[in-house]
Amino acid sequence: MLSIIQAAGWPIWPLIACSVFALAIIFERLMALQSSKVIPENALDQAIESTRQGFPSEERIQLIAKMGAVGAVFAAGLQTLAINPSASQQDVKESMEMEGRMAAQNLERYLTALATLASAAPLLGLLGTVIGMIEIFGIQTPGQQQPVELAHGISVALYNTAMGLLVAIPCLMAWRFFKAKVDRLVLQMEWAAERFARHLAAMRD
Repeated sequence: MLSIIQAAGWPIWPLIACSVFALAIIFERLMALQSSKVIPENALDQAIESTRQGFPSEERIQLIAKMGAVGAVFAAGLQTLAINPSASQQDVKESMEMEGRMAAQNLERYLTALATLASAAPLLGLLGTVIGMIEIFGIQTPGQQQPVELAHGISVALYNTAMGLLVAIPCLMAWRFFKAKVDRLVLQMEWAAERFARHLAAMRD
């Protein structure tokens, strides 16, 4: 493998760097997008239960905020009422929606970078191949062409294209997987937030 990298020349090093960044993003997102960290089991039930005996204390609101990303959305509505008990239902919903948008943005963190790597890797591979081909034909002299060496040089140059595709394909698949998962988690958060907002409205009536 090391000999292939050395033979492919310097253009392959940016692709190796891209692969390292891509792996780091994939592992980070796999950890961050676990359902237990975003929408813990029974988070909605616990948040509702905390308000059945009256308005929760500030300490209880902070505990709710730590129940994953959806907990911060619940806490935003409670904090709005804690600051202004006469706040309208629209104000409560708007504060929860704002917190929800921030949570959704955090869920999508690094996905743009992953998509960029998926798009850039094939182009970097093609660039490396073109540079390699230029170098190969540049050293050829009329009357001294050696087909075997020329064919070998072309195959080495194509290593860059192959490497670019090896980086791009997993990046694209991972991006599509994470994007679908984020969309699903955001939908679940919106459903839970709507349920909690209705509970707060009923509690105040």
